[in-house]
Amino acid sequence: MQTVPSSDGTPIAFERSGSGPPVVLVGGALSTRAGGAPLAERLAPHFTVICYDRRGRGDSGDTPPYAVEREIEDLAAIIDAAGGAAFVFGMSSGAGLSLLAAASGLPITRLAVFEPPYAVDDSRPPVPPDYQTRLDALLAEGRRGDAVTYFMTEGVGVPPDLVAQMQQAPMWPGMEAVAHTLPYDHAVMGDNTIPTARFASISIPTLVMDGGASPAWIRHTAQELADTIPNARYVTLENQTHTVAPDAIAPVLVEFFTR
Repeated sequence: MQTVPSSDGTPIAFERSGSGPPVVLVGGALSTRAGGAPLAERLAPHFTVICYDRRGRGDSGDTPPYAVEREIEDLAAIIDAAGGAAFVFGMSSGAGLSLLAAASGLPITRLAVFEPPYAVDDSRPPVPPDYQTRLDALLAEGRRGDAVTYFMTEGVGVPPDLVAQMQQAPMWPGMEAVAHTLPYDHAVMGDNTIPTARFASISIPTLVMDGGASPAWIRHTAQELADTIPNARYVTLENQTHTVAPDAIAPVLVEFFTR
């Protein structure tokens, strides 16, 4: 593990593996750099892969007050540590953060994103209007597990019976440990609509992906996002869901980043 200071002095932890052009992996909600390790292993024969802990997670610091701009600066610091420019792959809300970073002019040479959870139509129930207030209250009360459950059911739309199964899985304590960062992901995603004008300014080659077995609403989002970004390509990974398999996505990323 290494750390690099962000612009506000917050230490951001990362790990580097492999050799070749640098690729930075940006995780989604409730993830740490460990979550990117299986994909990093498959990309390492082709690239120098950097997995990092987003602000407030794992071994990274968390200097208040939070702002999305600080997370963009964190990614800028990681790219600088990678050599000054890099390919970037963002997953879920990490895809939203990566898109915002590209639109802000960070030295990203190619950008790949998988299922950023914007909503472009009524094919999914809207997030409750008091979502942020309720989430903040649960966290203030120290109810981390309830906050994760609320995020899963009301923020993402995961069926309650499936969440109940997740609560018994080995991954659940790790998600509870970073539950306090859920408002950060909510801030990254804004009002859950695609910031069309901002993303239309992204000029770098961009790959927008979704899973063929994912819900219709997130696939509609991926298609519209690809239509919004001038130099974007849209690819569906058949039989994949939001928890995309590293073996399914790695070859697609290798092909895109080595074109």
